[in-house]
Amino acid sequence: MKKTTFGVIVGNRAFFPDALAKQGRRDILEVLRKNGFNSVALSMQEAKYGAVETFADAKKCAALFAENSERIDGIIVTLPNFGDEKGVAEAIKRSGFGVPILIQAEPDMPGKMGIANRRDSFCGKISVCNNLRQAGIPYTLTRSHTVKVTSAEFKKDLDDFASVCRIVKGLKNARFGAIGARTGAFNTVRYSEKILELSDISVETIDLSEILGRVALLSDNDRRVKRKLNAVKTYIATESIPADKLLKMAKFGCVIDKWVKDMELDGTAIQCWTSLQEFFGIVPCTLMSMMSEAMVPSACEVDITGLLGMYILQLASGGPSALLDWNNNYGADPDKCVLFHCSNVPRSFFRSSKMDYQEIIAGAVGKDNTYGTVVGRIAPGKATFCRTTTDDAAGVISVYVGEGEFTNDKLDTFGGYGVMKIPDLQILCQYICIMGFEHHVAVNLSQKADAIAEALDNYMGWDVYLHA
Repeated sequence: MKKTTFGVIVGNRAFFPDALAKQGRRDILEVLRKNGFNSVALSMQEAKYGAVETFADAKKCAALFAENSERIDGIIVTLPNFGDEKGVAEAIKRSGFGVPILIQAEPDMPGKMGIANRRDSFCGKISVCNNLRQAGIPYTLTRSHTVKVTSAEFKKDLDDFASVCRIVKGLKNARFGAIGARTGAFNTVRYSEKILELSDISVETIDLSEILGRVALLSDNDRRVKRKLNAVKTYIATESIPADKLLKMAKFGCVIDKWVKDMELDGTAIQCWTSLQEFFGIVPCTLMSMMSEAMVPSACEVDITGLLGMYILQLASGGPSALLDWNNNYGADPDKCVLFHCSNVPRSFFRSSKMDYQEIIAGAVGKDNTYGTVVGRIAPGKATFCRTTTDDAAGVISVYVGEGEFTNDKLDTFGGYGVMKIPDLQILCQYICIMGFEHHVAVNLSQKADAIAEALDNYMGWDVYLHA
């Protein structure tokens, strides 16, 4: 991933020791550097100790941020002492661009409360937040009201805030591709392009016949086809798959790759069930798995809002996402369920995987027409789940997000699957059904629910349920 860059505002106030601001600036910039982030901040020459204290300092800081607006993903306000709340608010307002803002306040120590060491950042943070609230500027808080920038706790705050910034920036002018018409039997994945467009998310469409028409123009010996065929064989075990089916996959993948590149798409959702099997003779699951693994997520059944969930999780974690079905209960355990797909799950989710045929629809269209699935057991580990939907009746994008854990519980089935444990799963299922969410859910091998909820609720203005 491209390094996240933060604009840094160091608060200072004349009534408090200047040395605290000097040290605070040094600490925050060093913490950012050590954790792999870039920073933009006033220099020691541009303002006293590089801090924002006066109106003149605020204007200088705003100009600096405006000059670097293409680089800056978020703003961190650090308060080594009380800070000047008007200066902080002015610097942010005058910078002229809206990015997430994190407010951090350094704690006082009981033995250092005299005039020479007193911070009062506890109080100053409240004042800064009050001014930003008055100006209608959204902001993010650290978990604890005061926290040392050099602490492990702040490192976690920083990591989550970086996720918030990546989500907000990544959703701006996001572009998704819908390949083929929505499968007739799946009303559940209907969505509103217009509601997505209001959040700067665009959908490019192409008919499946256009894709297959372009596939027909490719020769077996085309260099691009040979490269794609080799990439498929390198990606997954294909020993049991007929050569002509692999060749069809390679051609289909070449056409999709070119369209994604030409349209500058961030992800795709592909028609599958069962048109592609009946009239072309493969399933696209492996190709979709490869795209998701390469950080260009791909969802099945033209589920664009499922794709959106995959993309949000990817932005938050920096790792690939899968789209799965809420598929089965797991015995009598109320907090466990089976997540399943045919599947197009990214390879990194599995202990081991191979290419096979799609058992569910093989009986309807013939086994020979269903090669291309990625099958295997999802490895145990912590995960975040997310689902977005366009609520047309309310005119909003609705979301639920939470965390669970893939377990080692015994399960004998097929496709791509795993057993997930989620605290209070029955409450979540009630919510999903009452609110009319889809049967698909995006999953990522990370723990990013809090950051996702913060980004989508506070900065995107979406309707978010955090299952905690």
